[in-house]
Amino acid sequence: MPTQPLSQKEIEDRLRELPGWSLDGDRITRTYRLADHFAATALVVHVASIQQELDHHSDLTLGYNSVALSVNTHTVGGVTDKDFTLADRVEAVAPGHGAR
Repeated sequence: MPTQPLSQKEIEDRLRELPGWSLDGDRITRTYRLADHFAATALVVHVASIQQELDHHSDLTLGYNSVALSVNTHTVGGVTDKDFTLADRVEAVAPGHGAR
């Protein structure tokens, strides 16, 4: 069965469970702040590993002490369960890198 985009209400309800994440157009986004560039780079590597495992990839932006994610399901042009699965997984590992 093909992946379907979530409704606006479903997205809003799911975002309430993910503090720091927000809807920006047709994607969910979050920026993490970290202690320094090395910590930010380590988080990017960890996120890349999760994305490979899920076979679902976000746009990642590495800054000096920040990591920004922007994710949607390109094939449907919107936000799906896959995006929230990725966001949940990132949320689970980010504190271990000192992200806030």
